[in-house]
Amino acid sequence: MWVASPRPLTSVEMAVAEQNAVALGVSFDTLMENAGRAVAEEAARHLPPPPARVAVVAGPGDNGGDGTCATFYLAQWGFSPELWLVRPPAEIRSRAARRCYERVEHRVRLHSRGPTPDELATMPLVVDAILGTGQREPLRGSALDAVRAIRSSKAPVLAVDLPTGAQDPTEGLRPNWTVALTAPKSEMDPARSGEVVVREIGIPADAWRRTGPGEFAFLRRSGELSDRPRTARIAVVGGGPYSGAPALAGLAALRSGAERATILAPAGAAERIQAFSPNLVVRPFGGDRFRPTDVEEIVEFLRGAPPKAIAVGMGAGAHPETVEALGRLIPSLARIAPTLIDADGLAALPSTGGFARDDLPVRPIATPNAGELDRLLGAPPPDSAARAAGVPRLARERGLVVVAKGDPDVISDGETVVENHHHHPAMTVAGVGDVLAGTITALLGQGLTPLAASRLGTYWVGEAGILGAARKSFGLVATDVIDELPPALAGGLGRLRRAG
Repeated sequence: MWVASPRPLTSVEMAVAEQNAVALGVSFDTLMENAGRAVAEEAARHLPPPPARVAVVAGPGDNGGDGTCATFYLAQWGFSPELWLVRPPAEIRSRAARRCYERVEHRVRLHSRGPTPDELATMPLVVDAILGTGQREPLRGSALDAVRAIRSSKAPVLAVDLPTGAQDPTEGLRPNWTVALTAPKSEMDPARSGEVVVREIGIPADAWRRTGPGEFAFLRRSGELSDRPRTARIAVVGGGPYSGAPALAGLAALRSGAERATILAPAGAAERIQAFSPNLVVRPFGGDRFRPTDVEEIVEFLRGAPPKAIAVGMGAGAHPETVEALGRLIPSLARIAPTLIDADGLAALPSTGGFARDDLPVRPIATPNAGELDRLLGAPPPDSAARAAGVPRLARERGLVVVAKGDPDVISDGETVVENHHHHPAMTVAGVGDVLAGTITALLGQGLTPLAASRLGTYWVGEAGILGAARKSFGLVATDVIDELPPALAGGLGRLRRAG
């Protein structure tokens, strides 16, 4: 028996795992069938013997599909279920949910409207399958009317996965029981969810342990992406002896959805960085490399117009003055915006403690390669298993989210550990690490959590590298990977639409 997560999962994390399960060969139909049977079994525990009546109130989404599937099983077992659809059947969203509806359409008493309190008052149990993990906004319309009817009826309630209106302190349901599918949800208030029972629905272990195409679910759906402006302004603090690294990070961020990428670089490198592309905004500081005397000016510049996310370290060099400057700079940057630390910035991390006790909005992300990871761990791990075990330990001890680049990439916030195996051998070329840093920073700037940005970033860059290698083979270079980021995104979002 494996454990999906040591903590409650967000609704988005569940959506990612479900999509990864589909990619591993488990269909949505199978997941919904398993969920519906689990709900029916939990409902039967709280019902009188057959032919006891039971009310199922279902929405048009997958939560409603779970409830409709449960209706089928309850009827099979001799109970007398009645099904209320809070929206017309024509609005059922997914193929799997529609299949469940068609299976009970002529078999049970069906109401193509929401229930009234009087209709539910005599029911020994009401199953809440209205919204589940699909709820994003305050209750309104037919969903709100259905919730009010259920509350007014005073009937016992079993919620499916997440009580409808779970985060609404006044209008939300307060069920007697909740059947949580696969894992409890972080949006769930235990004090307002009744007795919570967790039931497995057949999601494979690798859907949690490895990244997959479901990672694109961390982004908004493609329709929403096309309708909203780009607002993620990010900053890259890097350069000095090397000018290509911060330029690659900035260009990757732009290709990953950032609105603007501003490179803060030593004056000696700024002109070279600007020459890479007119799409970059370059702000020079100091002389030929970062020095401690530059720190205050950089911090004040960023505080004056805070970016949505910051990457620091790439191309800065290892001069002692630069390491000292970055060591002073990084804690201040992490208080201004979500921060990613890469390359030469990793040498500036404190040897112990780190951010573990700092009161920061989010954990910084560190992206070491194999050699940098060895130095952070203090000694080379003897094997891959020890390396993988060292990553969550490092994350816990330093207060970081760690993206240990390699084959596979190992990602951890100290609690959750995810591996990314999705890449191509041709990607082991200079600059791809900077592309990854820029992509993750852009995702941070778009509001993803550090762990979600790291998971999606590694998979997305890996997919871009695979697309690029199909064209360039082992002639692939970092700028080829940047060029393939938009096609990789379009393909990933398209696959989500087809799977759903």
